[in-house]
Amino acid sequence: MVAPPDNDVLWARGLHYAYSGSPALAGVSIGVRESEILAVTGPRGSGKTTLLKCLSGQLLPDPGEVWFNSAPVHTLSRPARERLRRERFGWIDSEPHLVPELTAWENAALPLLMRGVAHRTAKRAAGEWLERLDVGDCSRKRPAVLLQAQRQRIAIARALATEPTVLFADEPTAPLHAADRAQVLRTLTTAARSHQITVVIATLDEEIATLADRTVHLADGRRNNGVTTPDAADGEGRAACSVSA
Repeated sequence: MVAPPDNDVLWARGLHYAYSGSPALAGVSIGVRESEILAVTGPRGSGKTTLLKCLSGQLLPDPGEVWFNSAPVHTLSRPARERLRRERFGWIDSEPHLVPELTAWENAALPLLMRGVAHRTAKRAAGEWLERLDVGDCSRKRPAVLLQAQRQRIAIARALATEPTVLFADEPTAPLHAADRAQVLRTLTTAARSHQITVVIATLDEEIATLADRTVHLADGRRNNGVTTPDAADGEGRAACSVSA
């Protein structure tokens, strides 16, 4: 077993995954450095969501290795992986999945409250992120009376409120109009950099790719399409990130 590089907060090698015998990933290897924003691009069905789910421990590759801070995620039990996702990872989906009975601030604060954070502290943190995402005036409203774009911003606030080590975002701006996408992207990237959050974004949005530090392109989950990055390799000549079949 090869140990992951010290400067990679996430590192994966030889990821394979199939749905009912149909391959979604076939030999994907990738490294993500601490505090960087990595965009994973490619057409629909190229394996972007599956890659994020493998990296975050939602799916187990077969075969393949996933490491987080030099600890093997792929060998953890299901409860251990769930705890890792709850305590260290954040997730933004392409659709806002909010609890309909809760208000906006309660939805945004929910992960903190589930960790045992004091009610007042959790409410303050949720409120700050709702304000940053321009939905502070929705804090006492329930999802049913809100627009889709407002619900998505609340879901993003919920993911950021915990200040995760790694934030996974699967098409986070898909439900938003162009003007909303630009504002949300600025907030997301600014928050990531100011709080040193590593972000892995699966996207079809070219604007996200331009804001990222690096871009990896997938096609059919098994083609080597190269990497867009300011530096093709680090100081030791190791490829900064690779996608291989």
